[in-house]
Amino acid sequence: MGCPWQLPGSCTLLLLLLALPMLWVRATHPDCSVVLYFQEQEAECLEIIKSESQNPAPPTARGQQGCQTAWDGVSCWPAVPVGQSQAVACPDILHVFKKSKALIQRNCTEAGWSLPSPPYYNACELEDIRSGNDTEAKKGYFVTMKVLYTCGYSTSLAALFLAIGIFSCFRKLHCTRNSIHIHFFTSFILRGAAVFIKDAVLFSDESVDHCTMSTVNCKAAIAFFQYSVLANFYWLLVEGMYLQTLLLLTFTSDKSYIWWYILIGWGVPMLTVCVWVATRLQYDNHGCWDDYTSRFWWVIKAPILLAIFVNFLIFLNVTRMLAQKIRSPDISKNYKQQYMRLTKSTLLLIPLFGVHYVVFALFPEHIGVDARLYFELVLGSYQGFLVALLYCFLNGEVQAEIKRNWGKWQSSMESNVFNLATQDFTA
Repeated sequence: MGCPWQLPGSCTLLLLLLALPMLWVRATHPDCSVVLYFQEQEAECLEIIKSESQNPAPPTARGQQGCQTAWDGVSCWPAVPVGQSQAVACPDILHVFKKSKALIQRNCTEAGWSLPSPPYYNACELEDIRSGNDTEAKKGYFVTMKVLYTCGYSTSLAALFLAIGIFSCFRKLHCTRNSIHIHFFTSFILRGAAVFIKDAVLFSDESVDHCTMSTVNCKAAIAFFQYSVLANFYWLLVEGMYLQTLLLLTFTSDKSYIWWYILIGWGVPMLTVCVWVATRLQYDNHGCWDDYTSRFWWVIKAPILLAIFVNFLIFLNVTRMLAQKIRSPDISKNYKQQYMRLTKSTLLLIPLFGVHYVVFALFPEHIGVDARLYFELVLGSYQGFLVALLYCFLNGEVQAEIKRNWGKWQSSMESNVFNLATQDFTA
């Protein structure tokens, strides 16, 4: 038996989440960007050195070769003749070195390159360096953050599994709407599992430098993580599309669309991740693929932006349709009150998910890092729990069905006890 169409149960949470911008759990630690910067600079310098060794320059009139291109661990020094000098600027790494016009010079002598003058530690002023106590405090802060979001994802996973069990066990709750909810719950389960898998693969062994790690396991973990994030956004998009379909085509059977919804929710993310993996393998197969500075990150980012943009348009359209239904004189008073409750709850709950992401999106990544991590990791880990709470546990239809079955079970138990007592008495 199909479940009746209940507008508040279908779209309260969806409209709440439609305002949700991109939520990505950052996988690249800021220190890794510094390591990768110097690795790239060294690789470019070594290519120049290799090219010079294959095509050596002719000696000067005195028979001297001069100083060859050299990498000193910080900068690449181009080849110059003996007696000349070369100057380079401080490494251009944002939020590591302060902007400076100072130049470091090295002279090419008969004995080779001279020492840098002035030394790097004098010429290139670092940003404020944390003391040892600050470093320990920061380490403790990240450990606390990990405990908090681990508890959050664990709570969400338990709630989501319970919600899926409820929707699956009661036949009266079997319908297209709840099937879509189950897929949506599953995407949250995959996302939580992906976070745990990624942490276990990348950060379980402290002796391994995760900045330079490049194993099949870590790449697979990151690919699965990206798939779970994409699936989460696209099942959110499916929820929006289904809601709009209900409002526009009230009398149309929704069962005919379920396979299209499944294709969008699971198929589009799978296709996107396959393209991304093939691209990284072909053109950028280094590290653990968790560097968000790579230009190939747009293969993942663009579909997520598209899903958010379409969801935003759906949000505006659904809000417009709800406003029309509330103002329409043809709608009965009961339905108007229903739409009004939906509108009020939607406007009340949207800030819980939307406002802080919008605010953070207006500032650079290095601004408010602690607050950003708290909202994205800790509060974001409880999203699955909130989704299960609003879609399942607080759903009036679900509560009524549980009460009805609980009452039937109690009546059955009382009847069995009465029958046993009667049998004993007659015996």
